[in-house]
Amino acid sequence: MGNVIEEKSFDFAVRIVKLCNYLKAKKKETVLSKQLLRCGTSVGANVFEAQKAQTTADFYTKMTIALKEANETSYWIRLLYKTEYLTQNEFESIYNNIDEICSILVSITKTTKENLNNK
Repeated sequence: MGNVIEEKSFDFAVRIVKLCNYLKAKKKETVLSKQLLRCGTSVGANVFEAQKAQTTADFYTKMTIALKEANETSYWIRLLYKTEYLTQNEFESIYNNIDEICSILVSITKTTKENLNNK
């Protein structure tokens, strides 16, 4: 079995790309979707980069950036829902994904920080 957060964040990035394409094509929305595309795909990119970190501190930094990007992604998804670009079902489906990713990243960063502080 592969790395859970790496797989989940990559699969989420795929969903984000598809969602942004949908928003542009069907809803004619370009401004918010650009923000969403940037941060939503950045989560997985930073997680992927962290896997090749040279030090624990580097790993922690990349995972912290991934968490910040995930939190920003949550914001844009909520905004798209509240401005009626996403239906409730669309919102709940993708929001549950990013919420789970945030929870995993919080756990990883917390544990990594504790390990750094104990050295």
